[in-house]
Amino acid sequence: MIGSDGTPRRSVERGHERDLHTVLGEVQVTRLAYRAAGRENLYPADAQLNLPPVRHSHGIRRLAALEAPRGSFEDAQAAITRHTGQQIGTRQLRELTLIAAQDVDAFYAQAARTPPDDEDLLVLSCDAKGVVMRPDGLREPTRAQAQRTAPKLETRLSKGEKQGRKRMAEIVTVYELTPEPRTSADILPDPENPPPPSAARRPKAKNKWLKASVTGDASAVIAAMFNEADRRDPEHQRAWVALVDGNNHQIHRIRTEARKRNLKIPIVVDFIHVLEYLWSACWCFFQEGDPAAEQWVSDKARQVLDGRAGIVAAAIRRKATRLALEPNKRQAADRCSDYLLAKRPYLDYPTALQNGWPIATGVIEGACRHLVKDRLDITGARWGLAGAEAILTLRALISNGDFDQYWPFHLAQEHRRVHASRYALGVIPDPNKSLQ
Repeated sequence: MIGSDGTPRRSVERGHERDLHTVLGEVQVTRLAYRAAGRENLYPADAQLNLPPVRHSHGIRRLAALEAPRGSFEDAQAAITRHTGQQIGTRQLRELTLIAAQDVDAFYAQAARTPPDDEDLLVLSCDAKGVVMRPDGLREPTRAQAQRTAPKLETRLSKGEKQGRKRMAEIVTVYELTPEPRTSADILPDPENPPPPSAARRPKAKNKWLKASVTGDASAVIAAMFNEADRRDPEHQRAWVALVDGNNHQIHRIRTEARKRNLKIPIVVDFIHVLEYLWSACWCFFQEGDPAAEQWVSDKARQVLDGRAGIVAAAIRRKATRLALEPNKRQAADRCSDYLLAKRPYLDYPTALQNGWPIATGVIEGACRHLVKDRLDITGARWGLAGAEAILTLRALISNGDFDQYWPFHLAQEHRRVHASRYALGVIPDPNKSLQ
């Protein structure tokens, strides 16, 4: 039996044992050792059984990969003990999580995707969410700024101060959606002329795929989003649309990726964000709680939906000037006007509504809450870079419904890394034939 170092193992010893913690309890595995002086032993029975290099079996590791992303590590430990009776330390659980997540990118790179229906839209969307990190996990500019800026008070932060503890995780999604042509009145009905109630059900996102990363930058994660869309529609026969919340860097990366692929993809800014800017601006002109503010926002929002964002921006700025508001009193109005003008190329809501495109980023907003906030933002959590990345990766994998398909792929990769790589040409001989 020849190892990857080219040295034959001609001596065979029986009775070599190792511990293995399984879902049924602790067992002793006895196997043959193929030996050569000064060389590492070979155990072909380990390879045939695909035994892991650590004492926790693949069954325990599978439970760890499912439970650790679900809740706290303490809850995961309790769940594993409840299912198997086996105790597992926090450090070991984190290590198993890192191992379980390492093949996800390779899995998706080779996974085939069912092409969408002929009429379905292919929707791409991205967002970012902060994760509280340990100091060694922060990006260098964030860490330097936190060290450079001392808080004014000892016991709490003052207005405008930040702790500098977060690193942004990039979250992307690709999904399919049946187009639903609408009008601005369907989005914001006129109270004086409400449309008749409709019994039709709104189309829902289908075949949703998520990816989140705290280590990769926006360019890499958005490129992965386009790769997933390309797997579904390699010939670019479907209608594509990108939804964003207005982040300039994300818009730039989407346009860059589209140019690389000779693809024209319309970008739509989330209408809910536009509404928030309008509500912020309205309080420059109305008292808090004034019912007239609601009507003002509704009117301006309908104008934006009708494609008149530039006119709305000019009207808001003109109103602030006519009222002779002080600079500090009109800041929100100016900020809203600047936003509408800056995002005007991506506020073509008439075209979006006519073609049945979505105009709100609810899917990616929900993904941010589910992938990041519900797990990584639990009370007291402080993350290292590798651990946060592994949890995000597994949580997205499980949300995609791909875990059952991923696990056999991961075990095959583990077999190649742990066992096949130790033998000459990666070929594991049959130990029974070797003894004959």
